[in-house]
Amino acid sequence: MDTDVLIVGAGPAGLTLGIDLARRGVDALVVERAQALFPGSRGKGFQPRTMEVFDDLGVVDAIHAAGGTYPIGMIWKNGERVGEHHMFDPAEPSEDSPYNRAWMVPQWRTQEILAARLAELGGEVAFDHEVVGVSQDDESVTAHLASGRTVRARYLVAADGGRSAVRRALGVGMTGETVDPGPTLVADVRINGLDRDNWHVFPPREGDDLLAVCPLAGTEDFQVMARFPEGADVDTSPDGVREVVAERSHIAAEDVTEVRWTSDFRPRAALADRFRSGRVFLAGDAAHVHSPAGGQGLNTSVQDAYNLGWKLDAVLTGSAPATLLDSYEEERRPVAAEMLALSTAVHRGEVRRGAATRQLGIGYRDSSLTVETRGAVDEGALRAGDRAPDGRVAGVRLFDAFRGPHWTLLALGTDAPAEDLGAVRVVRGPAHGAYGTGAFLVRPDGYVGWAAGTADGFAEYLSRIGLR
Repeated sequence: MDTDVLIVGAGPAGLTLGIDLARRGVDALVVERAQALFPGSRGKGFQPRTMEVFDDLGVVDAIHAAGGTYPIGMIWKNGERVGEHHMFDPAEPSEDSPYNRAWMVPQWRTQEILAARLAELGGEVAFDHEVVGVSQDDESVTAHLASGRTVRARYLVAADGGRSAVRRALGVGMTGETVDPGPTLVADVRINGLDRDNWHVFPPREGDDLLAVCPLAGTEDFQVMARFPEGADVDTSPDGVREVVAERSHIAAEDVTEVRWTSDFRPRAALADRFRSGRVFLAGDAAHVHSPAGGQGLNTSVQDAYNLGWKLDAVLTGSAPATLLDSYEEERRPVAAEMLALSTAVHRGEVRRGAATRQLGIGYRDSSLTVETRGAVDEGALRAGDRAPDGRVAGVRLFDAFRGPHWTLLALGTDAPAEDLGAVRVVRGPAHGAYGTGAFLVRPDGYVGWAAGTADGFAEYLSRIGLR
């Protein structure tokens, strides 16, 4: 056996999973077919829930330092500013939700930060390792590389993008739709004479289509996005990028001084028919492909990894049966479907980027891992399956208590067991505004797994779901 977990793909999902497993001491290897990390800014925004994940994984300070808030949109017409466009509905931070707004970091920088954290924890990325085939039996899965080598693992996680070679090798289909039949050009550029205080929007004029130029926080770059009509050929060369910018705005071609990265794509929404095939799991774009308009794809990908990491660890260490891994698809596929619908609705202008896009309302109330024993609970009150809010209890910040690979038992206004609970951390205190009174067992990924009026019975819950 070469490794316990083989992670295919060093994008945000693969690196996040690598970090989570490394901090748990799991033997895991991340392989990437390219010779270096992704160089562009295709994904550039983090929703508040993902910032909470990064808080737990120890990278939120670096993410904050590397980026900034999204600028206000500025609409141009004939070289003049004609109005502002607010991209996101405003939200104020609160005690239970300290991260209140989207945070911009270009994808290439995010991956540098995640790779550095992985290395700090003793993990690694093996570049120039292209997986072209997969075989498995009852005990292991073998990845076949383009070089002719093989890597064996107890489990494999395919985080190798929307064109996932692993997914195709497994024969898992994707069901979806074209969100926009026209292609979109995206490029990272340097521009002279354009301010960095606004996201510059140039609406369609006769004979052309939308152009948007966004300053990438923490860098000197701008991201150019240009839509084209169906059937158009997109020129992704530096001269092609300069030409489209000059044709659709007042910016001269020569003011685009550098074109650092380019790509083109056709926005679509697609969901893998399955998120698991035997010992292989699909995560990130390998499992779901979004329009970038809603800012949901990268965030959903990170949270796939965060959901799967603690479950793999529990099974590999023998503290839970392999059946725990069935809950990954059960929990994450409905969430991915919901986020796909949201991304598409934002793309089509049917909804704004508001509370739903922040992903703080995502939960697992219907999961087989969720147990709510309190009977009738007031509408709007916290229930088992919901995200566990932040706050302070008896002088302890809850996110500080949750941070790490353990479970946390909150005993609020009720007695907690006095005995040593091993890997379960206990926080005792009075009733709390976001939680009320009762006992709440918080999973390692920050969701309430079990809620009750008293702490009696939480050990029975752990046994019920197979955790020892």
